[in-house]
Amino acid sequence: MRDPLPQYPGYALRRAAHATAAQLSARLADLGLKQVDASVLLLVEANPAITASALGRHLDIQRANMVPLLKRLEDAGWIDRTPIDGKSQGLTLTASGKTLVGKAHAIIEEFEQNLLARVPAEHRDHLLPALDALWR
Repeated sequence: MRDPLPQYPGYALRRAAHATAAQLSARLADLGLKQVDASVLLLVEANPAITASALGRHLDIQRANMVPLLKRLEDAGWIDRTPIDGKSQGLTLTASGKTLVGKAHAIIEEFEQNLLARVPAEHRDHLLPALDALWR
């Protein structure tokens, strides 16, 4: 069959994103994590006491979706809420959350190294800047 679609960058990008997301999802599932869970936990680790609204803005997740996501992570014992002031609460990792994030880091780092290994060496330095140009 003749396939005209791979000539379109948007199509190729979508196919690459779908394929790599599925691979990372399968690896994170071994820890009981979804990709969005890992993203939240990594950001909370890097930004102790970050608010749910700041987290949602950064990840482009609407409030209606953040509430159940954070509740799931809190119920799992991976994050805690701590008062910042009279109105706001910050998110922090629990001890088990810190352990889990360490394991997630290892999985993600290995995945990313394997991912870059598939890109020809002469293109590796340009990959992230090119991708960033499409969404930032």
